[in-house]
Amino acid sequence: MNIEELDYQESAAQNHIVLFQPQIPQNTGNIARTCAATNSPLHIIRPMAFPIDDRKMKRAGLDYWDKLDVRFYDSLEEFMEAAREGQVHLVSKFANQTYSDVSYQDGKSHYFLFGREDKGLNEDLLYENPERCVRIPMRSDLRSLNLSNSAAIAVYEVLRQWDFPDLSREGQLTKYRWQKEG
Repeated sequence: MNIEELDYQESAAQNHIVLFQPQIPQNTGNIARTCAATNSPLHIIRPMAFPIDDRKMKRAGLDYWDKLDVRFYDSLEEFMEAAREGQVHLVSKFANQTYSDVSYQDGKSHYFLFGREDKGLNEDLLYENPERCVRIPMRSDLRSLNLSNSAAIAVYEVLRQWDFPDLSREGQLTKYRWQKEG
């Protein structure tokens, strides 16, 4: 299967995850699953350190790719040109602003750009764009959070602020029915 040849339906989602040169297939697979579950397009900036049909990807979320809007770019510049109408947030543990301090305007496209698992984002890019930099608070003596967990945190903060549009807010047990109070 050539993932790039699949015909994707254009998504109305305005909450995007962007991976710069991903290195770990399981992270990309898990992020793809989160994107599919939240109607968030996934953007991948090449090169990738693994083939898109890697067996670790399949185990982590490739079965969700048919429900995913995925877009590929050959450079950061190409991606930035494509996202010029939206707001790009550079996610880094070196940022001074937390992700939850930002008010994510509904009706505007928000792109969360994550760097490579082994290097993060280029420090020059961060320094030149301090207003775009956001961090997820964590202990200062640890290296980083897992990339797929970080992507989920960012996506769900925007969705929380937007009151979870087009997402199911209720679940049902298979054996029992919840009783509504009142």
